[in-house]
Amino acid sequence: MGMRRGKPLWLTVPAYAALVFLYLPMLAVGVFSVNAGRHGFGWKGFTLEWYGRLLQNSQVLEATRNTLILAVVSTVVATVLGTVLAIGMSRFPWPRRWRGFLDFAVYLPVVTPDIIFAAALVVAFGLLRAVSAAFNPGLLTMVIAHVTFQIAFVALVVHSRLVTIGRTLEEAARDLYADTPYLLRRVMLPLLMPGIVAGAMLAFTLSLDDFVISFFTAGPDSTTLPIFIYASVRRGVTPELHALSTLIFLATVLLVLGLERLMWLSTRQEAKG
Repeated sequence: MGMRRGKPLWLTVPAYAALVFLYLPMLAVGVFSVNAGRHGFGWKGFTLEWYGRLLQNSQVLEATRNTLILAVVSTVVATVLGTVLAIGMSRFPWPRRWRGFLDFAVYLPVVTPDIIFAAALVVAFGLLRAVSAAFNPGLLTMVIAHVTFQIAFVALVVHSRLVTIGRTLEEAARDLYADTPYLLRRVMLPLLMPGIVAGAMLAFTLSLDDFVISFFTAGPDSTTLPIFIYASVRRGVTPELHALSTLIFLATVLLVLGLERLMWLSTRQEAKG
């Protein structure tokens, strides 16, 4: 047997350099969030004071509440609509031209730059305000704006799940005289559940971290955590801001790890089946 060769140096060094470039800034933010020194870069000792102050900051608590409401409501709506859209695209016999148009319409929000998407939403809400004052900048417009781009991500994830499971079980259920409601409730939804949950978690993460679209559609009483951080940075970086950024980063990491775990369990279950 020959000696096992290691990974080539030209591939290993850039890979580790990329990891350092990505995570070193967040590591520094985490360290400064527990640094007792309020000013400067010197280490003054370990403290959790800045996290405690966050819990006493009414602006942070209000921004957190708005962020969670926005993320949860928009995720629920986008998950339902995105799942229905994916099923309709995959299982309805669309003509070739219509199918191409639907694929384009779903991929467009994914590849469109946020700043262009946000500017288009501002124009759209401006026209809708002529019909109803409910479309004034605020939490409702932010929910609608987030749903418009979350639907595409959910639909793509669920559609990939539909392609993976195929049509065999659905055809077998039809052969056993299952009607459409029974087929959706007892066959398709259980099979689609890993994809639905994965799409929902992706939508929730995107909503939680979004700044550009939220900034363009927010009102004076609907500030979210990314908007609050942006405004705080303009006034100066403080240890409380480091603590807040660290908490948001950890929440995002936990969501991503949960998504990875879910996908792994789904793959393992399919392999056993």
